[in-house]
Amino acid sequence: MKDHGVPFSEAMKVWARVAALSFGGPAGQIAVMHRIIVEEKKWIGEQRFLQALNYCTLLPGPEAQQLAIYIGWLMHKTKGGLFAGTLFVLPGLLAIMALSWIYVLLGKVTIVQGLFFGLKAAVLVIVVEAVLRVGKRALKNNTMRGLAVAAFIALFLYDVPFPIVILVAGLIGYVGGRAGSPAFLAGGGHGKVGDSQVADADSLLGEETPAHARPNVRWSLSITAVFLALWLVPIAALYVGLGGDNVFTKIAIFFSQMAVVTFGGAYAVLAYVAQQAVDNYHWVTAGEMLDGLGMAETTPGPLIMVTQFVGFLAAWREPGAMSPLLAATLGGLLTTWVTFVPCFLWIFFGAPFVETLRANKALGAALGAITAAVVGVILNLAVWFALHVLFVELVPVRWLGAALDLPVLRSVDVPTLVLATAAAVAIFRFKIGMLPVLLASALAGVLYALVLSA
Repeated sequence: MKDHGVPFSEAMKVWARVAALSFGGPAGQIAVMHRIIVEEKKWIGEQRFLQALNYCTLLPGPEAQQLAIYIGWLMHKTKGGLFAGTLFVLPGLLAIMALSWIYVLLGKVTIVQGLFFGLKAAVLVIVVEAVLRVGKRALKNNTMRGLAVAAFIALFLYDVPFPIVILVAGLIGYVGGRAGSPAFLAGGGHGKVGDSQVADADSLLGEETPAHARPNVRWSLSITAVFLALWLVPIAALYVGLGGDNVFTKIAIFFSQMAVVTFGGAYAVLAYVAQQAVDNYHWVTAGEMLDGLGMAETTPGPLIMVTQFVGFLAAWREPGAMSPLLAATLGGLLTTWVTFVPCFLWIFFGAPFVETLRANKALGAALGAITAAVVGVILNLAVWFALHVLFVELVPVRWLGAALDLPVLRSVDVPTLVLATAAAVAIFRFKIGMLPVLLASALAGVLYALVLSA
């Protein structure tokens, strides 16, 4: 294999640039990575990039950050993966933490209230846009559409736990793939990412697999032991030292569970977190969840950095003997730790075996079925947000064994509805980009708040 000749220090500068430009959720982040790593730098070719992306899509957690770890590891071994993955998260960690401090310390200031009011309305529309975007890619036939509808009904009407929905969808896809059903073998996956096709043979890494990237059971088990300890030892220490009812223990356990079961991308993660953090743990309200999502949408880094905001508010409200701000800061950092440490584990353990996974059509079919179900998951998130943000009053109703909250139409929040409608027109009619719409909505919210306070 030829020497790729990329100095480690130069690679870190490139990864810092990727991290700084990674706005707009996983689709935008993957596009930025492709443009810089494949098209501009030609470190790896199109086929190897898609191979890595398809593997990361099979994993729970944020596929964009895992893709950064994978490529960093492929280029510069373990240290490359560590630095690439950490740099990818770091800007978002710092930005969300700063915004979280502003939120709790200055949240009652008129301008800050207006800012988050505007973001909230725009983010609601962006979640709807995500339903349509993912659905267009994933729902290629009636079988996949049926899985999406079934996932939505299970979550929205019958409150079936998110992990169960994803597990059942994956099993259906796996069985369908093993049986050779065309409906499952044609679903899911990723197509061409960018406009430029760089052949693997023409990339700096070349076509061959680097020696360190070949399967090595001893290395895989060793690195797994290290990252399992980094992930689980702090959780055990919290449980033993503080008890199972302490907020820090609950944060560590819940977000660790999230790291294991949240297949299907950032919005699927958010659906699961919203369901649990709002309705079960009562750490945040639906409006606060949208505020956090607005922060994550407008800052670089993985979209699921919003989980840091959730952990921050959870500890802020149950600080114990600490000052609320210190407890909140530690809660946010703990959330980020248990959310992202498993990502390194999945890549370092499994990436050497990725070729075997890619060749398995049944696993590919399982991925397609999960992706289809995720459309229903995101739709559930969009409807849930809309009900809780656009209406002040909801009436619980039971019908045919289903439980749902119906809106009281006279309780509609007219300013939020008007701003959300304007954002929808901008995005769907005039095809304006996400960031300009978010910024315009935030400005409109500030102006509205200033007019009310005058």
